[in-house]
Amino acid sequence: MLKTLLILASCLLLSPAYAGGDYLQPADFIQQTFGKPVPKARALWLDKSQQQTIKQILAHDFKKLRIRYWKRGEKSAWILNEIGKEKPITIGVVINRGKIQSIHVLSFRESRGSEIRHDFFTRQFKQLTLTQEQQLNKPIDGISGATLSVRAMTKIARIALYLDQQIRKAK
Repeated sequence: MLKTLLILASCLLLSPAYAGGDYLQPADFIQQTFGKPVPKARALWLDKSQQQTIKQILAHDFKKLRIRYWKRGEKSAWILNEIGKEKPITIGVVINRGKIQSIHVLSFRESRGSEIRHDFFTRQFKQLTLTQEQQLNKPIDGISGATLSVRAMTKIARIALYLDQQIRKAK
């Protein structure tokens, strides 16, 4: 019995920690954002210039031709993915009148850095806007040990604000 417990304990200590999980289903995120009835998903078809801007924000290639979003009135919702260290993080961003209303980690697949899902971190994104240089108008405080996750969320926030600008321009 003691031998079995020691083996089990050593396996737990030696296995890498998994910080990931599914925290909010995309459909639930959209329903929480807009209530019922949920607006129909739309698609923003990206031109070369828009793809290039997103590529600059991400600092890596971006080859998507369209991005889905939901919109009612002045509010838009975006569900986007970005790689943390090795795996994608799915993030939902709500933009209202050109400012971030809320940001949520929907799914986290990395082994560390999931602290970005907590309110103490996400609330610093509220009411942020995008500068002409495609930067957030205020700095985001990092989390020790979660640098790449923080960067991923910051990039997604910038992209969602940029995309919201694009659909508002097209009116």
